[in-house]
Amino acid sequence: MVKSAFDIIIAPVVTEKSNGFATANKYVFKVKIDAEKIEIGRAVEELFKVKVKSVNVMTCLGKAKRYGRSTKMGRRPDWKKAIITLSEGSIEIV
Repeated sequence: MVKSAFDIIIAPVVTEKSNGFATANKYVFKVKIDAEKIEIGRAVEELFKVKVKSVNVMTCLGKAKRYGRSTKMGRRPDWKKAIITLSEGSIEIV
């Protein structure tokens, strides 16, 4: 099954740290949990018309949270984060 670029890239991660990466031509995206590095790189190249140099990925564990007034603990879902380094071009994240 071929995945669309819109299926792989979920959203940009906009934090102070990720904004600091932009000066080094690195951008951070939330991606599907089952996406691979090659798929992520191709999706970014297709969506933003840039040349990707490298892709680093990490799986972030969901936080344990208490729901309601009870002491029952639940978990938020795990998610995957990709740090994309560009060799040429830039991405405008608004």
